[in-house]
Amino acid sequence: MKIDLAQVPVKTGSIYPEPYAAMMAGRSSLRLGQAGGLTQFGVNLVTLDPGALSSLRHWHLNEDEFVMVTEGTCILITDAGETEMRPGDCAAFPAGRPDGHHFINRTDAPARFLVVGTKAPSETATYSDVDMMVHMADGQARFTHKDGSDWSGPK
Repeated sequence: MKIDLAQVPVKTGSIYPEPYAAMMAGRSSLRLGQAGGLTQFGVNLVTLDPGALSSLRHWHLNEDEFVMVTEGTCILITDAGETEMRPGDCAAFPAGRPDGHHFINRTDAPARFLVVGTKAPSETATYSDVDMMVHMADGQARFTHKDGSDWSGPK
């Protein structure tokens, strides 16, 4: 089935608690996999406005993630440093590998990339640069500190 992009709702905002939710301004996505009825993996087309971040730097315990830049230029930031990503460039993040990653658009034009990822029944993501983790189960997010205590804000 062909997906009509004009009919796919644009998702903005973040599930992050503050102050991190506000840091995601300028990021939006089209949930293409959801629009196509896919249930085993997600496919999202993410747009980063100039200066925007894709997410906090993070890594997934149970989910693989694949990214391909489709438009513009963005910077991939991992534990190893920064890598410029242009259209056609791809990156893969295997589940369970503790290498925090995210993208930032440092140009004056929008950048877009396609993200494909597993939809594990339960997932934990660890945020590399802040004391926070998210635990996903049954479509619900629960944020904790890295020591497992309930999220109470930045320490």
